[in-house]
Amino acid sequence: MSNTGNFKNRVLSGVQPTGGLHLGNYLGAIKNFVPLQEKYESLFCVVDLHAITVWQEPQELASKKFEVASAFIAAGIDPEKSIIFNQSEVPEHAQLAWILNCVARMGWLNRMTQFKDKAGKNRENVSVGLFSYPILMAADIMLYKATHVPVGEDQKQHLELTRDVVLKFNNDFKNEVFPLPEPIIMKRAARIMSLRDGTKKMSKSDISDYSRIMLTDDNDVIAKKIKKAKTDVKPFPDEIEELENMPEAKNLITIYAALTDNDFDSSFQQYQRKNFSEVKSDLIEVMINKISPIREEMLKLENDKNYLNDILESGSLRARKISQEVLREVYEVTGLNFKG
Repeated sequence: MSNTGNFKNRVLSGVQPTGGLHLGNYLGAIKNFVPLQEKYESLFCVVDLHAITVWQEPQELASKKFEVASAFIAAGIDPEKSIIFNQSEVPEHAQLAWILNCVARMGWLNRMTQFKDKAGKNRENVSVGLFSYPILMAADIMLYKATHVPVGEDQKQHLELTRDVVLKFNNDFKNEVFPLPEPIIMKRAARIMSLRDGTKKMSKSDISDYSRIMLTDDNDVIAKKIKKAKTDVKPFPDEIEELENMPEAKNLITIYAALTDNDFDSSFQQYQRKNFSEVKSDLIEVMINKISPIREEMLKLENDKNYLNDILESGSLRARKISQEVLREVYEVTGLNFKG
């Protein structure tokens, strides 16, 4: 069931400015945003309100928005075609989130597996924001009446909750205010794992620097990290099914396929029965060719904070033109007094 046909095709996604973007952020998200701007009206957000669900150093948080904005642009997102903006500069996100908190049900949030994973055994001591994070995510999407949302494996459940909130809001207020957002499952969106443990996602919180490739790593560092990536003692297997028991090998092929825009199966066949040294050598070459131009452009952009600030401020003004109209409509149907 979908009601997206009644609304303008619009896509929204975001990246948290929590310090240091890595290969997983690029291949799993940012790289896949670029082609969307040719098909949809697109908004890409630096989601700093989401970032503070866990403690962030204030000065670092304020500066990291520039890194995310520079990565968006360096990867190919055009600030003329797309709206690049900072979430906290659009206060309607928080305003709509409160209203949606009063629509969503506790039982829906209690089912969110990502909260359970992040909170672990410390559930009583984490912030309320970490628990209600999916409602803010729903507000992000609904505030722009986004019809499509690119999602990875770990965000599918959050989008399902957003769809539940949309249906309940529209039903409660007997008005089709919001479209039912559809997921965009990017065919080449890769789930990138740690270079030291193929069963865990690549993360900047991992204790080992050798577990991840940062977008700011120079060529020598990239080569060193790939050479030191954990592999199996056996050569590459004959059958693709064998990779299920070889997570590190599967991860290297996943990265190679994503960087070369090839499908996983053909990339596997390219290295059947070959030594890992050959796989790593080729992976270093393609990774440097892909990451180096992005790194260099990011560094150039980050040295021009005035330019990035202009992009974010302009984007936030453009975003507010949409968000204020939507929030006005929400206030009208809910009986609140809008003073935008």
